[in-house]
Amino acid sequence: MQGDGGIPGLPAMAGQFGGGATAMAAPPSTLDRRAKAAIVVRLLLNEGADLPLEDLPEELQARLTHQMGSMGLVDRATLDAVVEEFADILEGVGLSFPKGIAGALSALDGKISPQTAARLRKEAGVRQSGDPWERLRSMPVEDLVRIAEQESTEVAAVLLSKLDTPRAAELLGKLPGPLARRITYAVSQTGSVTPDAVDRIGLSLAAQFEDKPPAAFADEPGARVGAILNVSAASTRDDMLTGLEETDAAFAERVRRNIFTFAHISVRVRPKDVPVVVRAVEADTLVTALAGATDEQTSGVAEFLLGNMSQRMADNLREEVGDRGKVKPKDAEAAMNAVVGAIRQLVEQGEIEMVDPDESLEEDA
Repeated sequence: MQGDGGIPGLPAMAGQFGGGATAMAAPPSTLDRRAKAAIVVRLLLNEGADLPLEDLPEELQARLTHQMGSMGLVDRATLDAVVEEFADILEGVGLSFPKGIAGALSALDGKISPQTAARLRKEAGVRQSGDPWERLRSMPVEDLVRIAEQESTEVAAVLLSKLDTPRAAELLGKLPGPLARRITYAVSQTGSVTPDAVDRIGLSLAAQFEDKPPAAFADEPGARVGAILNVSAASTRDDMLTGLEETDAAFAERVRRNIFTFAHISVRVRPKDVPVVVRAVEADTLVTALAGATDEQTSGVAEFLLGNMSQRMADNLREEVGDRGKVKPKDAEAAMNAVVGAIRQLVEQGEIEMVDPDESLEEDA
């Protein structure tokens, strides 16, 4: 594939750009796939394209580098022909499937059950694809704390260094003081750690996380029981909580933190969100709930809602509540549950945000 390609002075230019390198002046049919790939990559890089070549397997990265190092100059006719062939190939592609079981698992991530994905990955002997540090950075801080406590100080220092600054600060704040100080000092010893060592550490830590058996339930036990008791009758809820207190006070406390009933509205809903809540509840349901809120636990909630809406709407509701008179406890409880359900739906949709039980509405105001 030698020649000047009909361009005057090309041999001399080749000598200047490679100590005797020659130009390619051949039809694409005589070039192998590596040469064509190198031409396309070089053209895209020249045009400023951001090619994620680091995502390729290391062997392919090495082949591409060697090929580009042996190319020399390419004339315009050859370049145009290779680009045209490349464009024709792209236009003819209908679907592109991932290569291998690892790629298929990545493509189906979230679409198949975690149990199936874990079994297939184990059978094929492949790890979860992607940057292990990205997966580690997305882990709950509680899991990162366990890693820092179980691993060596040096490994924990690498972990701390790879986290985003706010996340690293959060992790340090949750570690015992002496351990946090040792890890912080160990960061000063990481200056000579190689990228390969950091990658191996990330793979090892991520593998431990991936080897955990998939959980059958998305929510922790306290949240599941709390969700059930939220829609249970008040008598049932009180009876269950009393029993849990006697059996396991710590678990009972976790359940209580996940319970949100009509009586909690005044401490869990921000005053500025009351108009949004009122609009999300049917008028008749809201009147029934307010009319039934007459005991010590719920009467304050009724005043909270009425006091944080427009005066005109509050006056209209007070009048309708007076006209409704006394309502059956069963109807009142159903209406209150409907109000709570509407609030939970607003939270799930991101339209409002509930106050954490440990926060204060006064601090939020």
